[in-house]
Amino acid sequence: MVDFGSRLKKLRLDAGLTQKQLADKLRITKSVVSYYELQERNPSPEVLIQLSYIFKTSTDYLLGLDERKMLDVSGLSDEEVAVVREVVEALRKKNK
Repeated sequence: MVDFGSRLKKLRLDAGLTQKQLADKLRITKSVVSYYELQERNPSPEVLIQLSYIFKTSTDYLLGLDERKMLDVSGLSDEEVAVVREVVEALRKKNK
């Protein structure tokens, strides 16, 4: 199981954010982000929710309780969402 700090760091790096940039988005200090990534502190529920919005994922995923990754399809039509679903299912079948 991946710990919260490792997952947060990976999401931050994948998003191309520095600790300072993420801290600014959260209105906290860079050192607090560092503490989270080092597992020296845990975020408050409010910060956890903000992180889920920033990274477009669930709080359960951030906490390692759910391994499903989320895909934001807002702004797409129902037909476009159906196409995305079909592509995802085809890739799952291919990778089995």
